[in-house]
Amino acid sequence: MTNNKSRTAIAVTVATLFLSGTVLAASIPRGIPTNRPPHAGHVTDKRPVVGADAVTFGAYDPHGDFTDDANSRIEHLFLPWEDVDLSSLSVADEYARQRGRKLLITVEPWSWSKDWRSTSEELLQGILAGRYDRNMAAVCSTAAALKSPVTIRWAQEMDETDNQFTWAHWSAGDYATAYRRMVTVCREHNKSASYMWSPKGNPGLAAFYPGDDVVDIIGLSVFGLQKYDKDNFGGERTFAQALAPGYRQVERFAKPVVVAELGYEGDAPYVRNWAENAARKYPEFPKLAAVVYFNDKEVYPWPKPYGLPNWRVVNEVTN
Repeated sequence: MTNNKSRTAIAVTVATLFLSGTVLAASIPRGIPTNRPPHAGHVTDKRPVVGADAVTFGAYDPHGDFTDDANSRIEHLFLPWEDVDLSSLSVADEYARQRGRKLLITVEPWSWSKDWRSTSEELLQGILAGRYDRNMAAVCSTAAALKSPVTIRWAQEMDETDNQFTWAHWSAGDYATAYRRMVTVCREHNKSASYMWSPKGNPGLAAFYPGDDVVDIIGLSVFGLQKYDKDNFGGERTFAQALAPGYRQVERFAKPVVVAELGYEGDAPYVRNWAENAARKYPEFPKLAAVVYFNDKEVYPWPKPYGLPNWRVVNEVTN
């Protein structure tokens, strides 16, 4: 399934901070009640319900919909390691600290400008030869100066080959070697960060596992698209049903599991079911520690005819 993203910005305070270094100081209207549960027939805020039995919740939030949501405890950022102004991370750090949030930083090993990107093989050989050590060192030394607790998630969804990510076309062994090198480089410059290995959740993902010594947390991606469920699974799936296949493959590694990217879209009953259940604790998933919502519209198309699902929580849903 092709549902990966090309992220162009990270949300910071009331502005959108672009990692090219440009700050657009445009205030975002708020007025959205925190943790408002969906109601029958009409949903205007589909954010997960964070109850007393919830796992830790967070969000990638470029639109600022979670700015004032006290339930959000993780601020998820995406950045490339080329063509980037890393000093901008200090603004995101301050934004997270003001809200008592940890930082989850997904490092995508390329430029967001397609004209600057290396081919899959060029990128791999460059990493293995050490030509990109300086890129990872720059990211990690900058992250080491941040005051918020930091988790580094490098080169995500490597097990999903039908996508835009150049690193998702490497062999499992080559990916594991590249991941190990990057974490080793990062640790030389950042002694306090945690490291997340984050496959999509596809069959065979375990082959990409780089080793217990370089993985602190395991991430998975879980998306629910009602029409896709019906067409490909014979009916609608719940959050638990969508999570289970990937979770069962990674539980053998005995690491905390985080849904690093979560999104859902469909009619009101479908959305309500996911919203009410995505953030709760499950006895069958004892290692599930957190879920992090991907609060944006899809920018890389799913297979036809599914297009670009809108995961954003303020996307209005009706029957």
